[in-house]
Order: sequence, then C-alpha cells, then structure tokens
Amino acid sequence: MTDAELIRRCDTVFPGHRTPTPAEMYAAMASWCERNKVEHDVYGSGELIQGFEDKIAALLGFPAAVFCISGTMAQVTALRLACADRGNAPAALHPTSHIFVHERSNYQMLGHFDALQVGDRTRPWSVADLEAVPEPLGAVGLEIPMREIGGQLTPWDELEKIKAHCKARGTHLHMDGARLWEAQAGYGRSALDIAAGFDSVYVSLYKGIGGLGGAMLLGSRAFVERAAEWFRRQGGNVIHRSPYVVSAAMQFDARLAAMPDYFRRTELLYEALRAHPDIRVNPGRPAANMLHVHLPVSRARALAIRLELAERHGIWLFNRVSHGVLPDTSYFELYVGDNLLGVPEPRLRDALAILADTLK
Repeated sequence: MTDAELIRRCDTVFPGHRTPTPAEMYAAMASWCERNKVEHDVYGSGELIQGFEDKIAALLGFPAAVFCISGTMAQVTALRLACADRGNAPAALHPTSHIFVHERSNYQMLGHFDALQVGDRTRPWSVADLEAVPEPLGAVGLEIPMREIGGQLTPWDELEKIKAHCKARGTHLHMDGARLWEAQAGYGRSALDIAAGFDSVYVSLYKGIGGLGGAMLLGSRAFVERAAEWFRRQGGNVIHRSPYVVSAAMQFDARLAAMPDYFRRTELLYEALRAHPDIRVNPGRPAANMLHVHLPVSRARALAIRLELAERHGIWLFNRVSHGVLPDTSYFELYVGDNLLGVPEPRLRDALAILADTLK
C-alpha cells in the first residue's frame, strides 16, 4: 500500500492541506474557468495571468510581478541579475538557504553567481552576520520564514536593520518568500509591511496556496522584464501558464484568509505538546504555521511508528522524516493547514498521547 493510499484510510491527518485527486482538481478548475470566462494566455500574455500578476504585485507593494514556472528558476535569476549589476560581487545566503540545500549547486553549475554562506545554520541572521562580511556584496538573499530551521523568523528589529544595512551599501535585498503568507501571523504584520524595503521577492503559488506549481517574482518593472527574458533563455517560456495560474487563483483569497486560523491551530498544537516533554519542537514558540518536531528515536523507528499509528489508530502524523543530529533521534516537518484545522481538539490531544506512549 502506498503512503497516499494509507493517508486516505486515516481519519486524522496532521500535515498540510488535503490533496485533491487529479479529477477533483481539474473539475474545480474547469468550473472556476467557466464561471470566470477564462481564456488561455499565450506565452504569458492574457487577461487572467496579467491580472493575477498585478494583484500579487499590489499586495506586496511592488510595481510589477511575473509568473515563473518554478521558484528555483525565479530565485537564481533574481540573484544573477542583482549580482551582475554590481560587478559580479557575490550573494550572501544563509547556510540553510534553499539554493544551497535543495538545488544541486545550480547557481554554480550554470554560472549564475558566486555565493557566500553567512551566519549560523541553526539561527536566523542578525545584521551583525552581514556586517562581518569583509567584501562588498552584490545581493543578500533572506528566507522568510526559514523552513530548514523549523520556520523561524528573523526578529523584526533585526530585519529592519538588515534592510537599512543593504540600502546604505547599495546591496540588492532579495526575499525567498516561498512561505511569506505564513509569516504574517507570526510577525503580526501584513505581507506588505514585511516586503517593504526588499528589492525583489519570490512567492510560491503551490506551497501554502495549493496550486499545481509555479511562482511569482516581484520587483521594479525593468527588473521583472529582464528576469522574464532570462526565464525564456532557461527554457521557462511555457506557452500556456493558465493551468498553474487558475489552480492558484481560484483558491488564493481563501487560503490567505485561513492563515490566521492555521496559526491559531499551531498555537494549540504547541500547548498540547507541553504535556509530552519527550517530544521537542523547533522553534520554541510558534513563528509561523509550521515547525519541526523532534523525536527521541531513530529515523527507522519513527517510520515504523508512523505506520503503526496509521494502521492501528487511523492517524497520519507526518510525511517525510529526517535523521537527527544526535544518535537515535529524528525529526519531521509539520505544516499546519486544512487537515489539522479539521481535527477536533480532543482527537488532536489523543493522537499526541498515542504517539508519546508509542515512543516509550
């Protein structure tokens, strides 16, 4: 039995949003298209896609936005242009940056830019981390929130200092905002406020939003037009972007409206976990509707527990699990979305108690 089949048999699912079947997704898209009289774009030109680009640009306070087939392409392109404009000075990135961890050295292999690892991999940046870099920087790439360390946020005061630091030095400040919408509740500020002071921002159309894929890159109109040309050079010039845009646009407003509810459910999860001190979480308090849950068992044992809880109790606790730093430890990422929002509080607490008992 596959994981997907097992998940469908569980009545209690913790991570993420419910994944519709292809038939369900395509039917919903077709219905939305009929109601809104959607026409296909042609190579990015069309009322739907250009209207959605303008909507996201306005939400974040930028003159322009452009669709990109992937966040990976969007980010390396943004940093390539920024560094090239500054004499090919290097980009500063956190050691846990998606570019370092998940992109198979594409920034090097494809000759996009040089990069420096800056800061402590277990903590968000402070402005002192950037001040310690002795050479001029072409760009600074900052992820908000920081997925690989549990969704931690750069403290607001430090974020403002980083913005001022980059502005004073003429350094391009780019945001990896794949989960920017999720950071609003943790900061208690709008995405517009968070994005203010950045020169460019990337946002995902599928992570928290639930679209089929794709991304938006925001910046000045001239910057975005140059980025679009580089997307074409890299094979990103898809003739119809409408399937990706429709799948995101049809649920975009509802997803954003639900983010405060996801955060409140994350706060409840933290409170419930205090009854089980053997289960540790990072960060120590909610910063976004995501976290890392650390278990006092090996990865192999954690996978066996996941299977046992699913088969015996109808509980699906996590998807992927990673080896911990210490022997016989492991951890998993938990994104709190529609699934956990729909679990009654007594059942949530009961599921955590079953997990804690199984760990003994």
